[in-house]
Amino acid sequence: MGRRVDRLNTLLQEEISALLRQVKDPRLAGLVTVTRVEVSADLAHARVLVSVLGTPQQKESTQQALTSAAGFLRRELGHRLTLRRVPALHFQVDTALEEAGRVLDLLHRLDTQPGESP
Repeated sequence: MGRRVDRLNTLLQEEISALLRQVKDPRLAGLVTVTRVEVSADLAHARVLVSVLGTPQQKESTQQALTSAAGFLRRELGHRLTLRRVPALHFQVDTALEEAGRVLDLLHRLDTQPGESP
């Protein structure tokens, strides 16, 4: 990807993170963190990956709340940023941290199990 797209990804991540603190929706349960933003090559769409600490139900309700707030967030980004066109926001729950935790847990279990040494 080009340097412009990378800078836009970083800028959108920072601004969306700041705006999420202003969203007053009871469905935004737990800690919500924007982990990554991926803007399409034509700059029309942005996939926003968020990490949510909570139960699966809280993650689902957070996904719904973010989808509902996408229009508000896009409009606010338009006011804050000097972009010709603000990309459409598509939110997705990022499970990479949970998967990494499971892998570390499995590695820890393998390390602590008594067994034959090679």
